[in-house]
Amino acid sequence: MKRLPIASPPYQLIERSFKEWLDVLGYASQSVYQMPLAVRGLLHYMENMNKTQLQDITADIIKDYYYNHLKTRKNYLHGAGGLSNVHLNKHLQALKKFTEYLMQTGKLQIPVLSMKWETVTDDKLTILTEEEIQQLFKITEQPHERKKQSKSEEVYEAIQQRDRAMLTIFYGCGLRRNEGVHLDITDINLDRELLHVRKGKGYKERFVPISSKGVKFLEDYIYNGRPILIKDNREDALFINANNGKRLGGQLMLVKLQQLIRQTGNTELMQKEVGLHTLRHSIATHLLAHGMKLEKIKDFLGHSSLESTQIYTHLINEEDGEVY
Repeated sequence: MKRLPIASPPYQLIERSFKEWLDVLGYASQSVYQMPLAVRGLLHYMENMNKTQLQDITADIIKDYYYNHLKTRKNYLHGAGGLSNVHLNKHLQALKKFTEYLMQTGKLQIPVLSMKWETVTDDKLTILTEEEIQQLFKITEQPHERKKQSKSEEVYEAIQQRDRAMLTIFYGCGLRRNEGVHLDITDINLDRELLHVRKGKGYKERFVPISSKGVKFLEDYIYNGRPILIKDNREDALFINANNGKRLGGQLMLVKLQQLIRQTGNTELMQKEVGLHTLRHSIATHLLAHGMKLEKIKDFLGHSSLESTQIYTHLINEEDGEVY
């Protein structure tokens, strides 16, 4: 959604205004960022239908967009199938909140959307096997075919080092998406083999241990790859966008993870619905399967209560200790 162009000035203005409204009402920063992006999909859809004025936004056009476009759209990130019901509900939440915004601010009078939430019946977490994790790391070590290169060999190697570091952070250290995105170079202490999470959930800080192999991957990236990717030495971000030399955003990290998954050629892995949080769920399950106590996993993940961590006990097959 982020890359969808919006040319109509009224639509550009309404998107910014909706975002400000959410912010003023005190919505979480993730919601303030994501919901306007979901609404941008609607506005882009309307522009393609030559509907470019504010009064063109109606309950009927919103329903048409949702039922005839979103619900039939291919899930490009995962390469097959449509959007999950969880994902559709996020879009639906944004559309309902958008109509509420239009009515409360007096911009348009739109009837309350009589659209039912999608049913979510499978709440089992997606977990990658240890072999699948190893395949992802291995892909970052394979050379690229020269005929497909649009960047220099040096930059490609730097990107591979960055991607290994990303897997180290999200799998090896079990960080949440936003925690990894906001990491700065100064948050990594290679000598002490510790990572400092300054912007954890609920504004809680914690220190996370880094394995010896993880330290090597981070060291390779920090000292060899990252200097090639940055364009301004004043940039503090750990993960760098190869195109502009600035902080790499969470959406592009997810796209990169999906690229790595496709490159493994593992069809079973490609059929799984995998996000950055999947890596966090996977390391927690693997640690539990290898005998780490639940209390230690709780501290490792930064959970505020043991209840949140206990979900991983249900993912272990009690018969043979294997992970789903």
